[in-house]
Amino acid sequence: MNQQQKALIERARELARPFRIEDGESFRLKDVDPGDTLHFDQEDKPQAKEALALGVELLAEFQDMLYAQDRWAVLLAFQAMDAAGKDGTIKHVMSGVNPQGCQVSSFKAPSGIALDHDYLWRCNIALPERGRIGIFNRSYYEETLVVRVHPEFLHKQTLPDELMGKDIWEKRFKDIRNYEKYLSNNGTVVRKFFLHVSKKEQKRRFLERLNNPEKNWKFSANDIKERAYWDDYMQAYEDMIRNTATKRAPWYVVPADNKWFTRIVVAAAVVETLDSLNLRYPTVSDEDRARLEQAKQELLNE
Repeated sequence: MNQQQKALIERARELARPFRIEDGESFRLKDVDPGDTLHFDQEDKPQAKEALALGVELLAEFQDMLYAQDRWAVLLAFQAMDAAGKDGTIKHVMSGVNPQGCQVSSFKAPSGIALDHDYLWRCNIALPERGRIGIFNRSYYEETLVVRVHPEFLHKQTLPDELMGKDIWEKRFKDIRNYEKYLSNNGTVVRKFFLHVSKKEQKRRFLERLNNPEKNWKFSANDIKERAYWDDYMQAYEDMIRNTATKRAPWYVVPADNKWFTRIVVAAAVVETLDSLNLRYPTVSDEDRARLEQAKQELLNE
C-alpha cells in the first residue's frame, strides 16, 4: 500500500468517525443535522467529488482482495425516508466494484410467501457469500419502522395473538442484535447506514420529481401519504438506532441533504471497514508455485 492510499484511509476514518454510532444509549436524532457537511462547503464540492473518486478506486482494490481471500463477507444495509438518496449513493459509491463480487437486494412490501415465514427469512436468504459485498436497499429493519408506524402491516403477518404484546418491538430489537452478533461470529461484517434527510429537503426533491418529466417515474402517490407520518418515522428511527447500534454492527447516521457529502461519508465508512479486515491476496505455496512455473514453461514451449 502506497503513501497516498494510507493517507486516504486515514482521511476516511476522520470522515466516518463523527457519524458512527456504536452505543445508542445516548443517541438522539435531533443531535444530527441533515445539512451537516463538517468543515466542507459548496466551494469544496469539486474536491469532495475527487475524494470520492479516489475512495471508489481504493474500494475496488479492497473488494478484489476480499473476493480473492474468500474469508469475509460484508453486508451494508441502507435505511432512509423516501428521496433521501439511497439508490444514488449505492450507485456512486459502488461504481468501481466488480459486479461479480457485489450483490444488491431491495426489499419492498413482503410477498405472501414471505409473510408465511419469520420476518428475517427473506433477508437471510439474500445474505452475501464469503468474498462478496452484499447491499440491502432497505432490510429487516423495515420490521421496526414501517410495520411499527402502520400496525395494520403487523396484523398481516398473522402471528399468534400471544406474541403481539406491547413488548414486541423490544423483542425484535433483541432478536436483531443477536442475529447481527451471529452473523459477525460467522464472518459476515455488518455495517448499517441511515441517510438522514430533512423534511424540507425531501419536499424539494419531491417537487423536483413532479416538475421534471424525466423524473416523474420516481414519484409515487404513496410518498405523500408516508410523509404525513414524518414524526412517527423519526421516533421509530431513533428508537431503532438506540436499540441496535453495537460495536460489531454500528450505525452510520449520515446527513443526507447534500448528496455529494452523503456519498463521500458512506464511501469513507466502507473503505474504513474493509481496511479493518486486514485483507491480503492468498499466498501461493512452493509446491503450487512449481506447478505454475511448469505450466508457464509448457505454454512457452508450444
